[in-house]
Amino acid sequence: QVQLVESGGGLVQAGGSLRLSCADSGNPLSWAWYRQAPGKQREWVASINRAGVSTYASSVKGRFTISRDNTINTLNLQMGSLKPEDTAVYYCYAQDFRLRAYWGQGTQVTVSS
Repeated sequence: QVQLVESGGGLVQAGGSLRLSCADSGNPLSWAWYRQAPGKQREWVASINRAGVSTYASSVKGRFTISRDNTINTLNLQMGSLKPEDTAVYYCYAQDFRLRAYWGQGTQVTVSS
């Protein structure tokens, strides 16, 4: 069983930076961040696996960085050059060795113009 607890998020002006964190337990196999804007479907933002290989959605590539601190079992998303269209609820995601999916509670990110 994997448990995910998110922190971070908040209100920031366009062009600013914000960092999201997600503490996990249960030894996941891979991690990701998703987001859901009002009236839109949840979309994938970035992923990272145990080998440290990361991938990004084209909309955030070059602006966001996903990382995993294995010493404290925490997933991070460093977001820079934020735009109003990045406004969404951001969700931490993890998958275990049985390929079961787990979700964090979500954290609001609001970027003002």
